[in-house]
Amino acid sequence: MPQLDGKRIAILATDGFEQSELLEPKKALEQAGAKVEVVSPKQGHICGWKMKDWGDTVPVDRPLSAARVEEFDGLVVPGGQINPDLLRVEPKAVQFVRDFFASGKPIGAICHGPWLLIEAGVIKGCRATSYHSIKTDMKNAGANWVDEPVVVDKGLVTSRKPDDLKQFSQKLIEEFAEGRHHQRMVA
Repeated sequence: MPQLDGKRIAILATDGFEQSELLEPKKALEQAGAKVEVVSPKQGHICGWKMKDWGDTVPVDRPLSAARVEEFDGLVVPGGQINPDLLRVEPKAVQFVRDFFASGKPIGAICHGPWLLIEAGVIKGCRATSYHSIKTDMKNAGANWVDEPVVVDKGLVTSRKPDDLKQFSQKLIEEFAEGRHHQRMVA
């Protein structure tokens, strides 16, 4: 398994993140040696969503207002319906994703997380996947949507649902370990 010693990864989330989609990649990245920070427009703690009800709280390591793309080697956007829906109307969150994409650094988004990629205008022309209910949104935004557990296109790692977390986390580790900057254009 590739090692991520010295790598810093941001997880962009707010209340309503699907609990497993934040905690499992965070754990896998940390076990691979990365320093992972939860970045949020909220301060203190954010509350997860666990299948059909509110879940556990997670501490916010850094407020979004203090987060800079140049301080991180990768970005992860967990899903859940609530989390990306709240983030996509937060101008600083949208700009953070747009700036990350423009930097060429790897980005991972799972489930409904690609809604934030759509809002940031970065999914057009990319081969990607998502939760099936936002397939039309992805296609309308110009993505080449496919129904696969995990898809990588120019350092953009997308995945469908919690059942795919193991494959998603592995691909995140691989992309973050490479540290390659991808040539990408923001629409």
